[in-house]
Amino acid sequence: MPLKRIFFYTFLVLFVLVSVAGCSFMSLSPQFGSEAKGNRLETIRQSPNYGDGVFHNPVETNMDIGFKGYVKMINSRLFGRSDDLRPDWSIPVLPVDPRQFDTAQDSATVLTWFGHSAFLIELDGKRILVDPMLGKVASPVSFLGPTRFNDKLPISIEDLPKIDAILISHDHYDHLDFSSIKKLAAKTGHFYVSLGVGAHLERWGVPASKITELDWWQEAHLEGIKFVATPARHFSGRGFSDRMKTLWASWVIQGKHESIFFSGDTGYFDGFKEIGRKYGPFDITLMECGQYNELWPNIHMMPEETVQAHLDLNGKLLMPIHWGAFALAMHSWTDPIERASQKAKELGVPMTTPRIGEPIILHRQIPQSQWWTQRP
Repeated sequence: MPLKRIFFYTFLVLFVLVSVAGCSFMSLSPQFGSEAKGNRLETIRQSPNYGDGVFHNPVETNMDIGFKGYVKMINSRLFGRSDDLRPDWSIPVLPVDPRQFDTAQDSATVLTWFGHSAFLIELDGKRILVDPMLGKVASPVSFLGPTRFNDKLPISIEDLPKIDAILISHDHYDHLDFSSIKKLAAKTGHFYVSLGVGAHLERWGVPASKITELDWWQEAHLEGIKFVATPARHFSGRGFSDRMKTLWASWVIQGKHESIFFSGDTGYFDGFKEIGRKYGPFDITLMECGQYNELWPNIHMMPEETVQAHLDLNGKLLMPIHWGAFALAMHSWTDPIERASQKAKELGVPMTTPRIGEPIILHRQIPQSQWWTQRP
């Protein structure tokens, strides 16, 4: 047999073995989640945002970076600047005392940032977690993937009080974390997620009775608090074959007197103006600001777009999120907050910049330190 043919068949066999092993690993490993079936799949198929087996963005969104784009991305990863992608020190974290939760604070709206896009929101006496990725690695496996900038969280999951609701924007690993959900499931009253994401939660042991799945513009209520799943410009998927099979969303959270907007992951689009007209003004907007790149400008906002989106939403106070925890793009770790701060100053937009764990108390306590510059 010719040597070339031997090499070819050897490569083919290895490729098949690796593919089979990979597929088996994914199907047997719960962290990859599960696909929608039965009634859940039928509900998905009825969505006006679904067609040809996948969900679609509210505006045309090209996510194909092309061959040259992949070459450029690989070259940046291998040979680009890497000394400032993450801090060379453990960034400051303000500890949260579990005893503070012994008494519900009906009179104050408090938001506590856990880094990246994770928040604990105390609103009208209820406790709401948003995109609680509280693990150390944004990856399906613990030994591979981007690791958290800080050594520990403000409070452990075990020490958190009873959670009334968890909101999930989409199923990417830096927003929906298997280990976090497993620990939070028993102490959480209800989960509000976008269409299809419930299949992951059920595989992880969350009862179907505790899951509400919403399409864009659909609303749900929790004892006077309104949750609205609103459009976003992004995508979804946890494996090789489930891209855009579940929906991604932003969230409107409306209490008795105060309204909050949470962007999830999104590129800039005119939909912010429509959300603002329907549900604004917002007392605070939690807006994606980080993990952007010129190769994918449609699915993540540049910092200047973050500020403009806040204005489109008719927001009062801006909180940049999706930074300060993981390096998922090739910009420096402080670039998002520096650029957003500059643009906010130019446009006269009030902005809050708390340390991880430092509470924002709406209308009372608005942290504004430049903590990222204060290396010990």
